[in-house]
Amino acid sequence: MASDKGAYLLMLTAIRSLAFTLVFYSGSLFFVLAALLLGSFSTEAVLRIGTGWSRFHRLCAHWLLGQKVKVVGDLPLGPYLYIVKHESMFETIDMLCLFDRPAVVAKRELLDIPLWGRVAQRYGLIPIERSGGASAMRVLRAAARDANAQGRAVCVFPEGTRVPHGEAPPLKAGFAGLYVLLGLPVVPIAIDSGRVSPRGKFLKRSGTITYKVGEIVPTGLDRREAETRVHAAINALNPPSALLQ
Repeated sequence: MASDKGAYLLMLTAIRSLAFTLVFYSGSLFFVLAALLLGSFSTEAVLRIGTGWSRFHRLCAHWLLGQKVKVVGDLPLGPYLYIVKHESMFETIDMLCLFDRPAVVAKRELLDIPLWGRVAQRYGLIPIERSGGASAMRVLRAAARDANAQGRAVCVFPEGTRVPHGEAPPLKAGFAGLYVLLGLPVVPIAIDSGRVSPRGKFLKRSGTITYKVGEIVPTGLDRREAETRVHAAINALNPPSALLQ
């Protein structure tokens, strides 16, 4: 009986995952084409379409995958640098739901995606060269300050790539540099999306994806102290043993 139930749940998960893939990606093409068509006339239109795409993604995750979203803690809005744990594709897209038109820092290779890359650039994605060194940091600093001046949240995934749930790798060196260069207080945010939508896996399970907002890290701290606080906060939803890695 237990094996029959397990097989049934696996089949249900596979059907849900397939439905999500078909509906979300085909629907995404509509949003991309709309943004390409209207983007030549209005940046505002691209921002609105981007927000609509993110909401569409969350609806698909909810109704097709059975995934709900919960935010624990108060999410402050204002001139902050938002540092977010990165476990799956989910939060990459969901940032546009969590914040109002955020400027998300992401690897430059994403701009090479046909059609989507052009829209992402128009939207205001902040690309970063992983091996760009000081010059890349200067470009990132200027783009982040410009976004902040426009009242847009600046969101960074400091681990550099998606990591499996339960793992807590060191933050990339770029975080400390950005913390000092921007001079903004930091809002660290943990997420456990990897439990239900693991990196590189087709099967996505139902469940609740939780964002946990940590204490604000003020400006002016020693780099090591700021990094230690942020690292602990963004891994708050991981097992305690993960922080020992």
